Amino acid sequence: MIGVVLALVSAAAYGVSDFLGGIASRRVAALRVVLLSYPISAVIIAIAAAFVGGEFSWRSMLFGAASGTVLALAMWWFYIALAEGPMSVVSPLTAVIVAGIPVIVGVIMGERPSVISYGGITLAIVAVILVSREPPGVADHTVSGARAPRFTRRVAWFTVGSGVSFALSFIFTHQIETGTGLWPLVVSRTVASVIVIAVATGTGQLARPPRTILGFAVVVAILDVLATIALLYALQAGLLSLVSVLVSLYPAVTVLLAVLVLKERVGRWQVAGMGLALAAVAAIAVNG
Repeated sequence: MIGVVLALVSAAAYGVSDFLGGIASRRVAALRVVLLSYPISAVIIAIAAAFVGGEFSWRSMLFGAASGTVLALAMWWFYIALAEGPMSVVSPLTAVIVAGIPVIVGVIMGERPSVISYGGITLAIVAVILVSREPPGVADHTVSGARAPRFTRRVAWFTVGSGVSFALSFIFTHQIETGTGLWPLVVSRTVASVIVIAVATGTGQLARPPRTILGFAVVVAILDVLATIALLYALQAGLLSLVSVLVSLYPAVTVLLAVLVLKERVGRWQVAGMGLALAAVAAIAVNG
């Protein structure tokens, strides 16, 4: 049960973080928000790691570095896909890949959830797809008369690439050994920060960010730290196949905050998705 609780804490923190990051991204490019939040989160995790302690393990450090590498690539490719393609297609497709691949890997590794939990996994994947969909008409309104973005082959590659990379970050984090503390996460966030900075430099987006987003970046970083630490301990306490799908429900939190805080319109399919998410949590908790 502790794995289920920690997974939900991680999902909630990721959902709030994405919500705040989305608000900040309306003021500046999304990559510039990550440029601030990732290094800050690396520093925060390093401070926490000094208090937590833990034994050194090259294996866990390498998996931490691998997780940071694919996470940075996932963020970069996901933002490209969202910028060039229709969000109503990119977001759900990415979500189902992120939720589905760790389940397959977990089963291959020998995990055997109960029949009820398998039902919960199915509900969770469907819930993520529905919650991630834009309500009808939103994309048209966003385009404001311009040509609507198309799901081209290039967009498809970036979408699949980001989904696979996000999923791999879960799988690599799951390989971090118990007792190694938070140091593998420090390596993960440091590597991710270096890659993001390198990408920003290469694409000409490395510039001094405005002070208006500094507060957002700090809060996003703190939430990212909470989500990442909760994810690590959830994966160490529970099954990869169950924890990964629970954490993948974070879009439901983002959508709910958008409705409550920004008064955004929510489609009936998104409402249905949030209902399925609750049912999925209940089903998975039986095995957790």
